[in-house]
Parts: sequence; structure tokens; C-alpha cells
Amino acid sequence: MNKKTERCQEALEALSAGCSAIAWETEDGRHLWGRNFDYNRVAADSKVTCFPPGTEFYTRGSGLDGSLDPAARRRAAYGAVGMGTTVLGSTPVLYEGLNEAGLMGGQLYYRGCARYPDAARPGTLPLQPPFLVTLCLAACATVEEAARLLTEQVSLVGEPLLGTVPPLHWMFSDRTGESMVVEPDGDGLHLYRNTVGVMTNSPPYPWHRANLLNYAHLRPLDYGAQDWGGERLEPCFTGTGAAGLPGGWSSPARFVRLAFLRQCAARGRDEAEGAALLFRLLHSAAFPLGAVELTEVEADTGFDREAAPCDYTVYSSVQCAESVRFYWMTYRNTRPRFVELPRLLEHNRILQIPLETAPEFLDVTDRAQ
Repeated sequence: MNKKTERCQEALEALSAGCSAIAWETEDGRHLWGRNFDYNRVAADSKVTCFPPGTEFYTRGSGLDGSLDPAARRRAAYGAVGMGTTVLGSTPVLYEGLNEAGLMGGQLYYRGCARYPDAARPGTLPLQPPFLVTLCLAACATVEEAARLLTEQVSLVGEPLLGTVPPLHWMFSDRTGESMVVEPDGDGLHLYRNTVGVMTNSPPYPWHRANLLNYAHLRPLDYGAQDWGGERLEPCFTGTGAAGLPGGWSSPARFVRLAFLRQCAARGRDEAEGAALLFRLLHSAAFPLGAVELTEVEADTGFDREAAPCDYTVYSSVQCAESVRFYWMTYRNTRPRFVELPRLLEHNRILQIPLETAPEFLDVTDRAQ
């Protein structure tokens, strides 16, 4: 295996990282979607990536190993931007992103649960899992269109891409506010519409949804004074309404935490405030570096950056369906950046922007009065 192929395989294996995702709506009706990307390194060549309408891509195979399927060649109806990689050459692979029609979404790790058929159904387009986000953003304007595409026109196939079949599931949202979870299980592909607006990792979405019943007592309002054995105890601290809210970084804990916050947290008056507040919610589910130690550390391929013996939130991203802006911040550089898709599409070619992971601080000493 040559160096470039090794780099591509490492990038594809990075798609099997942990994650949390949440759909959001501001007070003025802006629709946002955000996610944490949790892994133990910055995957090779991962950058903010944009492709214009008309971009040629494949849903099966790679030119690097001679596996490209000419019948799986397509052209993008919509331009899109998100975090991803272009190392395959033949197809820009997006981990998450949004398109010019306002469809937003991404892929999350689905360890131990993802199952794919060996072959496509007759008359459908074969689709390898790493290409699902790219295909949906390139071809669909809404969650409804993505649902029809995935159920009627394509078949996920468990064929390795450069030796890897990452276990994935997906979440999408759009300008209507609807959200959808897509999960490939042993009994077929399941689409869950009009969800609670949150997704993390395994177990399947229905398990997470039912698990919320264990936390029906949670509320943003404090509990008042209580009588214990004839003695009345007055509360001396706040936050008792959320007593029992799980605080760990397991997938179930993060799902409950984000579902609770999605119900009660301030939404923001407009896009700018909403995006800032949504980053704060994502921080509540983020992996602090050093808190989630790996039992087995992957070998450094030589194409990684900032590899650590722990999973951590490599970056967080927020997208807006109406402005088609893509915002992001990294673990060490928490100053948000954004790009505007219409301006990127003026270049009419595939573009990439570095993550800029180095710490950055704003010196305001000279503003003292």
C-alpha cells in the first residue's frame, strides 16, 4: 500500500469516531444543526470542504485502488460545504455539512450496531457508507427528498473502501425544522422522522428515545423545601431540578443531556446568538482531553495531527439552513470561524479551508478606558 493510499485509509477510518448532534431553531425562525466530532486525533487532510453544483462524484469505489464503478458516477445538483476530505480524488467525502437548499446533516459512529447488505437491490444505486452525506447533500433539498432517495433509489452496501467499512448512522435536518435519523441495522435500513432532534452513538435511536422516560423528573425549575422526618429542609443551592441528569461521556448520557437542554435552554433571538448558544450546548457534551482514555491506542500513520491517547472533541460545527453558513471551532481554538456557501460557490471549483487548530486569543488591553 503506497503512502497516499495509507493516508486515505486513515482518513476513512476516522469516520468511525464518536459524536453528538442536535437540531436547533432560533426565536426568529432560523434553523441550525450542530455536532461534536469526537476522536483521538485530527484525521489526515480533514478541512472545511466545498464543492459546487455539477461536481462529478462516485457513490462506489475509488480511483486509488481501481475500484471506481462507472455506473455509480453522478453530478451534484446542489453545491455544499462541510468538514471533509478530498484525499480520494474521485469524490469529496463530507463528514457533515449543508447545501445551498438548506439541507443539513452528518454521520456519527454506530459501533456494534451498523449492518449493511452485501449487494444493492436490483435497480438501485449502490452506495458505500462514507459517501452517504455527500450524496444526500448533492442530490436533495429537504429531509423528505433525502428519505425518498435512501428508501427508493439507493442501496447501502457493505463493501470495503480501501479496506474499511466504517459503522455509521446519520442525522439530517432542513429549513422546515424536521429532523431525521437514518440507521442501517440487521433487519434493514430504518428512517426515523420528526425525531426529538438529538443523536449520539449506539444503541439505536429507538432505545435512546425510550430511555428518556427514565428522566421524566428532570426540569429547569428548582425543587423547593422538603420535609424529612418532621424537619423542613430549605435548599441552599440551585440546579436541583436537573438532579440525576447523567454527567458522563457515554452515548446514552450525552443523548439525555442534549435532549434535556434542547427542551429548556435559551434558543437565541437570531442566528448569531443562536449559533453562539448552540456551541455552548455542544460544549456540555464535549469530551475534555484526558477524560476519555482509550483502552487501545491506534498506531500513528504519519499523517495524523495532535494524536492523543484519549478521545476528545476535535471540533464542533454549527450550520444555518437559511444563511447557508458553516461555523466551526476546534478543541484548542475556541474562537468560532465561518464560511458562507454562496461566496464559496462563486469560485465554481472544489475548495478547502484549514481548521486552524492553534490557540487564538484576542488582546483587548488597548480598549481600556
